[in-house]
Order: sequence, then structure tokens, then C-alpha cells
Amino acid sequence: MFKGRQFDRSVILLCVRWYLVYKLSLRDLEEMMIERGICVDHSTIHRWVVRFSPLLLEWFNQRKRAVTGKWHFDETYIKVRGRWMYLYSAGDTVEFFFSENRDLSAAKRFIRKPRRRHGRPERIVIDGSQTNREAIIACDSESRLLDRSCRPLKPIRIRRSQYLNNRIEQDHRRIKGRIGPMLGFKSPACAETILSGIEMVQMMRKRQARYAYNPAPSLAEQFKILAA
Repeated sequence: MFKGRQFDRSVILLCVRWYLVYKLSLRDLEEMMIERGICVDHSTIHRWVVRFSPLLLEWFNQRKRAVTGKWHFDETYIKVRGRWMYLYSAGDTVEFFFSENRDLSAAKRFIRKPRRRHGRPERIVIDGSQTNREAIIACDSESRLLDRSCRPLKPIRIRRSQYLNNRIEQDHRRIKGRIGPMLGFKSPACAETILSGIEMVQMMRKRQARYAYNPAPSLAEQFKILAA
């Protein structure tokens, strides 16, 4: 993973972790590394984040705990090159999906993503979005038609409640607070990659992965375990 890199693995992981976790810009990190006697350009740090965030998330998902049968769905706005795009989330950080559009098709694609990884939920809590409700009903009907088990599947219960979705809205506030110092994203692909790393940090904070011999590792310890 780190073979052939000019800088030591510990330096790369430190920069990636600090950038994803704390409200720092790339130039902030560049100055902080210089204070530690390490001369690394901010563009190099950006390449590290884009390169290693998806890999760390992939290894994190291999350790991820099973989720409950109650999911919360919501979406928020993220600006990319002056254009609003949408981050769909299934809380507590069950899954996430970045989309250029906010419509029925995007909602269906998002709902199918966690279903493939975690199976069918028993209940989904949403806000007042009629589009999300229609997408859940359509995808649920599709999955029940394709099901080959002997017992009939019960429809997913849908509950509309702005209050019960506060937990996922808090996650969105943390994400927006983190991306503020980044001064925007240059492309949808870059935004999706970095947002995946930020969402991974959210899951780490919630202890959503299993680690042998260490039930409650710190963020720094989890990064080291994943990159080992």
C-alpha cells in the first residue's frame, strides 16, 4: 500500500487522518508538517487523501458490525464547483451515497446500496419527503418480488418524523462543519472520495467496526490497524 512512497507511512496516515477528522485546510496541514521538520506540499497531501481514503474505507467495511433493522434516511446539500449536489445518508451511518441529482431515480439507487450490503430493514424513518417514500415502496416491492424464500416478506414499515431524524441531521451538520475549511470541491469524483473518508470517520467515532483485542480504539489506533 505504501511501497515506493517518498514519505513514511506514519506521516501519510497522520496527514490523511488529520485532514478527514479536523477542521483544517491543506495549507494548514502543510504548515503543521513544516513545524515538525517535514516538508510536504499541500497538493501531495491532497493526493494522499484521494488515494488512501477509499482503501481505508474498504478495509473498514470488512470489519463493520451488523446494523439494526431500523434505518433513518435523509439527504443534505453539498456544493461542488458552485453547483449544489446531494449527499444521501442512512443513519446511524449505515450507508451513504453522493448524487448530482435529487429525484426518484437517485433515491432508488441510494436505497438499493445499503440493502445489498445489509439486507432488508424492518423499518425506515424519513422526514416529509414524498420522493423518498415512493422510492422505498418501489424498491421494497421489487425485493419482495425477487425473493425466493418460502415465507412471505412483510413490507418495510415507513415512518415520517422530522424529530426522529435529528440524529442523522446532526451527522450532516458535522460533515458540513468539516468541509467548510476545504473551500469547496473541484469535481464530483473528488467530493465523493473525500466525503467517503469523512463518513468513515463518523463510523469510527460510533465504534461501528470490530477490532481484535481492542474493543474501544482511538481514531489514531483505528487508522493504524486498517493500514497494517
